[in-house]
Amino acid sequence: MIKRRKKKSYTSVYALGQYISISAHKARRVIDQIRGRSYEEALMILELMSYRACYPIFKLVYSAAANASHNRGFDETNLVISKAEVNEGNTVKKLKPRARGRSYPIKRPTCHITIVLEDISSYQEYEEYLMYLKKPEYINKKINITCYDTYSSGGPWDKK
Repeated sequence: MIKRRKKKSYTSVYALGQYISISAHKARRVIDQIRGRSYEEALMILELMSYRACYPIFKLVYSAAANASHNRGFDETNLVISKAEVNEGNTVKKLKPRARGRSYPIKRPTCHITIVLEDISSYQEYEEYLMYLKKPEYINKKINITCYDTYSSGGPWDKK
C-alpha cells in the first residue's frame, strides 16, 4: 500500500509550544477566542484578556508571525490564524509532605499548543470578497429594532 503525503502549503507557517504548564481546558478557553481572527486582532484580544493562559499563547502567536516574516517573507498585516489547537501533555506528578509522615500527591497538567498562521494575500477569492464588501450598498446600512417593555404592557397582570 502506497501512502500519499500531503503537499505542504507554502502559505502557512506554524509555531509549536510544548509542555506549557497549564491545563488544556484553560488554554482552549483562550484559543477559541482567537481562532480564525487576523494576527493583529488576535494580539489585541490576548493583551486585553485577563487569563493566565494568554501570555504563553501571545508568545506563540508572536513567534509564528516572526517565523512567517523571517522565513517566508510574509507581511504581518495579511496573516490570519487558520488553525489553533491545544493537546494535553504529560502530567507532572510530585509528592508533598504532610502531617504524621504522610504524603499528598500534586498533579501539574501540561499542554502542547500549535498555532498556524496563513497568508491570505495570495488568494484571489479574498480580494474579490473585499471588493464585494466595499460596495456602497452594504456600508452604513441601519436596521431599526423596536423594543417593547414587557412589564408595563398594559395587560391584566400589570400593577400600577
